[in-house]
Amino acid sequence: MAIAVVYATMTGNTKQVADALAAAVGVTAQNLADAPEVTADTVAVGYWVDKGLPNEDAAKFLRTLHGKRVFLFGTLGASPATPHAADCRKAARELVAADNTVIGEFLCQGAIAPALLAMFEKFPADHPHAPTPESRARWAAAASHPDADDLAAAVAAWQAALQ
Repeated sequence: MAIAVVYATMTGNTKQVADALAAAVGVTAQNLADAPEVTADTVAVGYWVDKGLPNEDAAKFLRTLHGKRVFLFGTLGASPATPHAADCRKAARELVAADNTVIGEFLCQGAIAPALLAMFEKFPADHPHAPTPESRARWAAAASHPDADDLAAAVAAWQAALQ
């Protein structure tokens, strides 16, 4: 079985997960920014969450896949246990054409890009991403991810999906 691990990254979070998944199966992760040609029948596709969806490059790539076994993985600033994260996973699955098989998925928290945090700081108080003590605490918690536990969980999910 030929396996490929491809990813899009903004801050390096998704690359960390991609590298861990690739190492687990003895391949090299490929950045979608390099326009890799993927012929493998099993493809792990990594994305970072942008407004509740896989980022644009990953979304475009997902739409090109046909007849593949697909493992979805991503990073987001929120906890992966939230309803928002569940919606993000669903949005990623919906981008995969019906002639593919989603064999598994993994989503973990990742540090938020400093430019994005600066933008959040400018939002008015009634905006959903406006800075509050709670949101600042979430942003601080995200800064330490993905961590070793996240990477181990990603590899475990990947290995289970490959069984």
